[in-house]
Amino acid sequence: MAAIRPLRGGWTSRMCRLTVEGPDGERALVLRSFRTPFFRRHAPGLLTREHRVLGLLAGTPVPAPGPVAVDAEGRRCAEPSLLMTLLPGAVRLAEDGRVGARVEALAAALCAVHRVAADGPDRPRAYQAWTAPERVRLPETTARPGLWRRAVAAIDRPAPAWRGSFLHRDFHPGNVLFDGAGRVSGVVDWVETSWGPTDLDVAHCATALALLHGPEVGLAFPGRYLAAGGALAERAGDRRYWRLLDALAYAPDAEKVAGPWRELGRTDLTAGVLAGRLEEYLAGVVDGPA
Repeated sequence: MAAIRPLRGGWTSRMCRLTVEGPDGERALVLRSFRTPFFRRHAPGLLTREHRVLGLLAGTPVPAPGPVAVDAEGRRCAEPSLLMTLLPGAVRLAEDGRVGARVEALAAALCAVHRVAADGPDRPRAYQAWTAPERVRLPETTARPGLWRRAVAAIDRPAPAWRGSFLHRDFHPGNVLFDGAGRVSGVVDWVETSWGPTDLDVAHCATALALLHGPEVGLAFPGRYLAAGGALAERAGDRRYWRLLDALAYAPDAEKVAGPWRELGRTDLTAGVLAGRLEEYLAGVVDGPA
């Protein structure tokens, strides 16, 4: 082992860059390790799934890490861990003049993810919803409680019928790497890979973009995805359902995502800013065209 360097921006796990020496010289790898009790408990399923998915993605147009080794139960490592190749590029979250170009690149990359063939034993598990009407916590200080109640009422129904696709399930700017020319050079964090409607991945990225760059950027993302060649639910009400299902999982204030983003330089994302953007985005989804 030549060097170990922590990587910033992780939320569920500790990420380290390892420089290892071998017969062919030095090689850079990434080690993901689960530390908290919740993720250590679920590590066997999560890390085994990610290791398998990374193998499936090898040779596809999706730039994902290559799997090297996995110790999903932490029998050989101090913690449950996955070892993978290091991808070039970096996470780009800055509020700058290249946001529009990055959003277009995100849309194209997500289309590539959804085109991955995963039949038979390669098909991942069916998606899991991350909230439900009875679990949504409304913000105590909102001046628009009626808006929140209407949003919750819109998901208080059976899930719409959907056509299955391969989903990343946690696709957002924090899990995408860009090279110096602004091209997507990597898509990481595949522990939640699922089978479900493309609307879910689009909704998740749209919510994150709304929080990072403002509600209008998030609201425009589904259109960017369609322009890149993607497909969404045909009915407006169904598209609205999936977008609200994702956005309401952040209630009441979206503060839980702030730590990694601030660590990556977005110190402007205060609790108040995130809460306000989440509510404005929610209003745009509830009252605007789907």
